[in-house]
Amino acid sequence: MSKAHNLLPAFSLKNNIGEDISFPNNRQSLICFVKEDCPTCKTVMPILEACYKAFGDSIDVHLVGQTHAGNLQLVKQFNLSAPMLDDSSLKVSFAYDVEIVPTLIRSDQEGREIERQEGFVREDWQNLCTTLSNDLGLPAPEVDWEQFPEWRPGCGSLSVDPLIADRLQAEAENSPLRARKIEIAAADDEFEFMFDQGFTDGLPLVPPTPERVVRMLTGTRRDSQEVVAIVPPNMGDATIEKIAINAVMAGCKPEYLPVVIAALEAVCTDEFNIHGVMATTMGASPVMVVNGPIRERIGMNMKLSALGQGSRANATTGRALRLAIRNIGGAKPGGTERPTLGNPMKFTMCFAEWEERSPWDPLHVERGFKKEDSTVTLLCMTSGPTLIVDQTSLTAPQLAGSFGLALANVHHPKAYMGSDALLVICPEHIDTLLKDGHYSKEDVRNRILEVSKRPVKELLADELSGVGIPADRFAAMPEEMQEASLAKFRSPADIHIVVAGSDAGKFSGAFHGWVTGPMGSIVVTRKIEE
Repeated sequence: MSKAHNLLPAFSLKNNIGEDISFPNNRQSLICFVKEDCPTCKTVMPILEACYKAFGDSIDVHLVGQTHAGNLQLVKQFNLSAPMLDDSSLKVSFAYDVEIVPTLIRSDQEGREIERQEGFVREDWQNLCTTLSNDLGLPAPEVDWEQFPEWRPGCGSLSVDPLIADRLQAEAENSPLRARKIEIAAADDEFEFMFDQGFTDGLPLVPPTPERVVRMLTGTRRDSQEVVAIVPPNMGDATIEKIAINAVMAGCKPEYLPVVIAALEAVCTDEFNIHGVMATTMGASPVMVVNGPIRERIGMNMKLSALGQGSRANATTGRALRLAIRNIGGAKPGGTERPTLGNPMKFTMCFAEWEERSPWDPLHVERGFKKEDSTVTLLCMTSGPTLIVDQTSLTAPQLAGSFGLALANVHHPKAYMGSDALLVICPEHIDTLLKDGHYSKEDVRNRILEVSKRPVKELLADELSGVGIPADRFAAMPEEMQEASLAKFRSPADIHIVVAGSDAGKFSGAFHGWVTGPMGSIVVTRKIEE
């Protein structure tokens, strides 16, 4: 038994003969929530009927039933004269925080809760009847208390059924949802409707019903109306709710939502420049690399097929980011998004680094975070993963040299010092790099720069290729520069390295970047708030 004095929500429900019954009604009330298939509810029916006969002229006695057919069965089975109110929508049960039936609530004339009991404890119900009898100056109900058990637990209220509670929360007055609702005709196909409205990336979407969005919001403690980013090009407000809607459509689980939120925060920074990324005709797209403990908690793939299909966490998290950019920011092909060809990363590209298989600091630690932090790093890439096949290199310098030769072709063999790259090294290649002792990430980067160097004279545009340094620009260079060599990348920092993939197979991968630096996109890492 519990006592409180909070003001109970007002309601109006129809009774079993179709009359509208309202609460509060300037009288004390006994309200009991019941359902037909609950044995304890059936146990207390004779007591409730006796209370109605004893006190019904002085207070309101309401039986609130949770299913329409069940209500009628209870009225018939127990020959009730007490009014049975129909809460088959369960909105009143939800508003009253009913978790167990029967729940018996006593209120004062103004509708303030005086007392609440869950289940059945004979002594408590008997004391309540005695108290009412004394307060009202009326005879106590005619109940043979010895025929009732000392106690009996109640049953779960339908309003807390996981399949129903999310819908009720979405429909409640204090619902966390504020986004515009779109009604579709009963005969419309909801999947085709979303295609027609342009919400989708070309693949079917999960309909973002209110209950699904409420369920998605359980994945974060942040307020649903918090604006976490302004998304170009339409400068849309990305609230937590709107991000959750797109996560639902992408097929995410609630536990993925913090990753999506952090990723959207990252791409909407000036440094990442998502407007430029999506508008370029080169077809650039965000690539997400997840680090830290959250990888295991949400089941991300960092091993076999880490960059491919098969992992819900990888695929839907990356897709949710792209859908949010599309639907909140308005970046759609044919609008401000103008890729000449595009690439599959426009659908999704998200994976986790296999930190435990790496001999080096993981990506997020390199970028200034603690190892125990969960982070997502956003890189702007135009193509990939491009396979680097090397099954025969036996030493670290030889293998790192192979990486350098492969990366020398980023964008074009004569396009130098304008881009960055993401190198994903597979476990068997890691073993080769460590075969003769420790070979650091910096060793790999420096070897790539060394091997990718080419004389400036070989990078001139010529009759074989118009790509390269124009002749007039070359002629204006100082002689020492004309005789120099250039590495593919401006600095070792433009070569981002992570470890992922299966233990079997000497196949690493590379993603080719866009324009590196303030004129293009800068890599951004965000801590994930769980």
